[in-house]
Parts: sequence; structure tokens; C-alpha cells
Amino acid sequence: MRTILIIISLFSVFSLSAQEKTVSKVWVSDNGDGTYTNPILHSDFSDPDVVRVGDDYFMTTSSFTCSPSLPILHSKDLVNWELINYALPKQIPLDVFDIPQHGKGVWAPCIRYHNDAFYIYYPDPDFGIYMIKTKDPKSAWSEPVLVKEGKGLIDPTPLWDDDGTVYLAYAFAGSRAGIKSLLVIVTMNEDGTKTNDDEVMIIDGHKDESTIEGPKFYKRNGYYYIFAPAGGVSTGWQTILRSKTVYGPYEKKKVLHRGNTTINGPHQGAWVTTQTGEDWFFHFQDKDAYGRIVHLQPMTWENNWPVMGVDQNNDGIGEPISTYKKPNVSKTYPIVTPPDSDEFNDPRLGLQWQWQANPEVYYGFPTAMGHFTMYCRPKPEDAVNLHSISNLLLQKFPAEEFTATTKMTFNSRHDNEEVGFLIMGLDYSYIRLKKEVGNLYLSQVICEDANKNKAETESDKIKIDTNTVYLQVKVSKGGICEFFYSLDNKKFKSIGKAFKAREGRWIGSKIGFLALRKGIINDAGSLDIDWIRFRR
Repeated sequence: MRTILIIISLFSVFSLSAQEKTVSKVWVSDNGDGTYTNPILHSDFSDPDVVRVGDDYFMTTSSFTCSPSLPILHSKDLVNWELINYALPKQIPLDVFDIPQHGKGVWAPCIRYHNDAFYIYYPDPDFGIYMIKTKDPKSAWSEPVLVKEGKGLIDPTPLWDDDGTVYLAYAFAGSRAGIKSLLVIVTMNEDGTKTNDDEVMIIDGHKDESTIEGPKFYKRNGYYYIFAPAGGVSTGWQTILRSKTVYGPYEKKKVLHRGNTTINGPHQGAWVTTQTGEDWFFHFQDKDAYGRIVHLQPMTWENNWPVMGVDQNNDGIGEPISTYKKPNVSKTYPIVTPPDSDEFNDPRLGLQWQWQANPEVYYGFPTAMGHFTMYCRPKPEDAVNLHSISNLLLQKFPAEEFTATTKMTFNSRHDNEEVGFLIMGLDYSYIRLKKEVGNLYLSQVICEDANKNKAETESDKIKIDTNTVYLQVKVSKGGICEFFYSLDNKKFKSIGKAFKAREGRWIGSKIGFLALRKGIINDAGSLDIDWIRFRR
């Protein structure tokens, strides 16, 4: 397995060299006048955690069943972020995650810097808490080490104390553990690779906090702090626990809530201090089909309690801001965003792309010929819809409103091969190009409640005489999707009906491509994706 992971990691490293800094045409947080507008990332970067090392900031987020996993983002100013790597090229155990495991896999991680190395502790709620590390977050990360085995152990966060003791705080997923809304602290060995069996519960949130989870463990001015969201992902708030001793008892205070704003949650995040001494807090907002998008709040301290956002009504609790002055990092840096559009001109797959499970080499290849080629893989015999299909090439929604257009060529070799341009979630829809009885047909496919094994429905078919088509989807507020096609990239015609995008299991809706067939033979047709371009 080590050899496999190293090879894949090297592929990821090589991909970095081909990535140019990008600026999205559909969402930019930096207003260019010294201010920014939330969200700083209008994409599904769920459960963000951030660490500063010198003048550099690094973020990682959960990724669930999507692969590669554990995205690594980099920033110089906390507002402009670029996607630079994935820490986990394939999820383990390989035999489990080679097929989609919706809602499972990598849950909320924590990134830290200690003894000249970067650490990520991440939970898999079905196996336990893992740790990986590296000297350079842009390069390969180590193989995962199972720090603590057990079902339902989630949201780990380490703390290296001044006396050399190493602690790990974590929470519980009721669906696996049978207990929830509890936070505990356990000690670890000096290397942070193994926990001891000395857990101490520091809070039972059932009475006042309701579903407290997502702890982040810090120490400041002689206080131990646990930053923890409570009250639920879309309905909750930020609770702060503090104590002069590591095991408590802990005082608690609500410091950030929705208030009179439209920012629901606000949920799980990270505290960062800039090199100029400013404090900032990252959190996410659950926005249905758009996923869990990332916000940045100013943060100050009063009487050794953090104050997040702005207290608009003097109730002692901060509220999320919409537009604010950018963090002071002593310099001004260029605008940059994670990539969305892709010309596929490099012989490396762009970092915006993930598969619905661990990828296999025969799913497709980048080329030096200006396109990415996907091969029509056989559907599993028991597959009712796309929910169980691994070889879906997908990326996150990049904004609330956008138009995505792609040029693709279908090199069909056999009947019943199909390719498509897809909006994927618990409900999904795609424009299908399929070969039937020697002819090519376009249609719209819709599936509702794919996770419940519901069948697809198909619109009237349109026969076409060319294998190169231009497909387009327009996404408006609320995730309303309208599909179009063209044979010349000039005149686009509507196809099918409007479709409302829906989130996946703990993730936002995604956009991308598929290439499938019925049955197994010794060859396959292919899809050449020439480009995909996003615009308002």
C-alpha cells in the first residue's frame, strides 16, 4: 500500500507544478479596495481548519467519500485562497473506499504545526482517528496512522502543552457511538501517534448546548480553550469553553450566533492570529445545494473571552459580518481563487476535480493533446442510478449563480455507451449523449432520491449527426438548473426541463462528467473533454 500511496502522492505533487494561480469569473471575495465580502469561499469546503506558519496560512477541510481527499489550500492574507494539494490521495481501507461511501470517510479534520512539521488529525467515523504529517504541505504527506481506533470518534484536535504533555480533544457521532453531545480529552504519546486510555469528559452538552461537537483546542494567557459549535449545523452557534486547568471545570459562553443576519449556523471553524497580532475566526455556513461555504469573522478579546463578528444589538453575542476590512498582514497580495474553469491543456488533471470514490487508472487520463479522456466503464450490475457509480469526475459549485459550458467529443465504439454533463447530488440531472442502434441521441436524465434507489427518468431524445457537442447548464439562485445544447457553440437550444440541485450526503451539489456502458467487453468508447468554462 505504501508504494501505491507514494506513487499517487507524487502524481499530486507533479500536478502542483502545472497549476497556475487562477481568478474565478463567478466568485471573488476580495473587493479590491481593502475590503472583502463573505463568504471568502463560496464552495463546499466543509469544516475548515487553518494554521499560520510565518507569513503563510494553510487550510484543510473535510471531504467525506470524495477522492482525492483532505484538500490543502494556501493563502497569504486569509481572504485569497488557492488550492495547492490533497493530503490524502486515496482513502483507506482501499477495499472500502474504492466504491462510493456517501456520508462516510473523511470528516472534520484539524491541521497543526509542531516541531517543524504539519500534522493533520482526521476522523473516519467508522474506523477511528487518523494522523498524517509532512514537512511541506505542497508535497506528499505520510501514510495515515490510526491514533485511536473506534466507531463514532470524530472532530479530533491536538494540543502540545508547555510541559510536553500531548492532549487530544474529540467528540462523538451518535449514529456510530450511541452517545453524542459530549467532548472529552485524552493524552497521547510524545509523537502524537497513539492515545492513552485516560479520557476525561469536559462537557455534557445535552442540557444547554445541544449537539455540541467540532472542538478546537487552544491555550492562551494561562487558559485552556475549547472552541465548539453547538445547537446543530444549520441552527446553532459558537460556544467557547475555558478553564485554568486542562480537565476543567470549564466555564462557557456563547460568542457568535446568527442574530439578525441571514448567515445560519454559524458552524465549526478555526481561530488564527496574524503576524501583526490580529485575531480572526473561520467558520462555515450550510447553504443546502451549495454545500458548506466558508466565512471569515474579525475577532477580539475581552476579559480573556473571544468576541467574534460584530455585536450589532449589544446582547454580548457577536453576529457574522457581510463586508469588512481585510486582515492586516503587513503586505498586499494579488487576488487568487481556487480553480473552476479548465482548458485541460496540461498533461495533469486540475486540482478542482475529484472522483466519487477512490479512482482507478482506467477511469481516464490527462493528455498533452488539449483534453481529458474518460473511458466508458461498465455499470455495476445492481446499479439503479449514479449513486453507486465511482467514476464520476466532479467539482464543487463555485458560486451561487453561474453558467458552465463544456465542449466534449464522444468517441463511441459500441451501442449502449453513454457520456454526460452532470449536476450531482441526492437528486441529479444530466445531459446524456448515448449511442443506440448505431445512432447518437441527446436527452435529459433526472433522478430524484438517488440514495433511495429511485430510477431515472429521461426526456424525449434528440437525434444528432455529430459526436462533438457543446453542453451548458445555467445555475440561478436556489440551485435552479437549466440545460442547453449546441452543435456550433453559437446557437444554444434548451433541452429537458428546469431542475433544482440538491445537496449530497454532507456535501454540496457537484458538477462534472460521466462515461458509462452496459456490460463488460475488451474495449470501450471514450469521452474527450476539451474544456469547461464558468461565467456569470
